[in-house]
Amino acid sequence: MSEADRVSRRLVPLEERHVAEMTRIFNEHVADGFAAYPEKSLTEEAIASLLHQTENYPRVAVESTVETLLGFGFLRAYSPQATFAHTAQITAFLGRAYVRRGIGTAVLRHLESRARRQRITRILAHISSRNPASLAFHTKHGFVECGRFPGIGRKWGQSFDVVWMVKTLDTENQT
Repeated sequence: MSEADRVSRRLVPLEERHVAEMTRIFNEHVADGFAAYPEKSLTEEAIASLLHQTENYPRVAVESTVETLLGFGFLRAYSPQATFAHTAQITAFLGRAYVRRGIGTAVLRHLESRARRQRITRILAHISSRNPASLAFHTKHGFVECGRFPGIGRKWGQSFDVVWMVKTLDTENQT
């Protein structure tokens, strides 16, 4: 059993203190795949700016018992217009060593629960067509494709579609 399999984890509020580790995790995905769109690593300032956009929305960090960040997720406004207040956009990233361990599911469930409390009824995700694991994860968890922008992305000389998916949250079981 690897260290990643044995690690204990807990969900905690995502805070400014996590920015350095968020940057490390995000940049893992920049470097080796299509989960993150940039071709070059982002700075801590860029990640802090992104975190700032999540104020007043659900956000969560997954830490090991020694406070190492394993992953993070947050919702943010889809649009600043009040007519879209019930709709949020999701972002989540896990450290490469911690995928397929149930952590992504825990993050999603946590964000959905908090979203319901804020009367958010739709969660949108945009995903690279070259990221089949994320597309499968979202489909497994009730997201459906609602739009596709063919060939609008280009990373490392390879074109990709941006796939938009949506999940409707049931409002009957508000927690």
